[in-house]
Amino acid sequence: MSKERVIVLSVVQQQLSKAETARRYQVSWRWVHTLVTRYQTGGWEAVEARSRRPHNNSRAVAAALRERICTLRCELQAAGLDHGPVSIAARLSHEGLRPPAFSTIRRILTSAGLISPEPKKRPKSSYRRFQADQPNECWQSDFTHWQLADSTGVEIINWLDDHSRYLLASRAYRRITGQGVITTGHILRSMAPPQPTPISPPSKPPQPLSAAIRTIRSVTTTSTASARPASAAPAACTTSASAPPTKAQR
Repeated sequence: MSKERVIVLSVVQQQLSKAETARRYQVSWRWVHTLVTRYQTGGWEAVEARSRRPHNNSRAVAAALRERICTLRCELQAAGLDHGPVSIAARLSHEGLRPPAFSTIRRILTSAGLISPEPKKRPKSSYRRFQADQPNECWQSDFTHWQLADSTGVEIINWLDDHSRYLLASRAYRRITGQGVITTGHILRSMAPPQPTPISPPSKPPQPLSAAIRTIRSVTTTSTASARPASAAPAACTTSASAPPTKAQR
């Protein structure tokens, strides 16, 4: 049940005032009065929400021009000529008529059933974008056709880095062959910076911290003991000449 019907039933059956109904359903008093008046004059069909589409459109394509567009579509198709919106617009201009936009012509033909719908295209969400984790981890190569100013056809091969999408190389050939792709790859590889040399792991596993401290202490003690001079016998005490004589000497 729509909100408009509930508002009308609150006034008609529950005998609520229009002001109280407006406060309850958070609408204006005038809207409640309008809905009740519609119900009293036209029934429940008049209460339902109405379309806000304008009754007429001054910029709409005239019915005669729409019919002419459909006729030109059928005539050009029967003659085996191009019968798209661009060709139809050109024919209308040649006849002295002001053609609408190409998109408008396409909508007119689609609404008339003169354009077969295209098959459902693959959604973009189904595509998975590949990207390498590191630079220079993976390269991809592709080539495209191009025409020079003197109408000479060439093929341009491009090399991209799959991580940064950076253009690594671009070369033009008369014709791309497998050997050309390999040669370009070798040239690009020779221009790439050298890879860093990996550090080899130590030959012996590292010692625990306590064992390393004991080793350092033992080495320090040994080196100190070897550097200390040998202790000599204590020399006999000699009496200095300036010392005072004892009683025995007197």
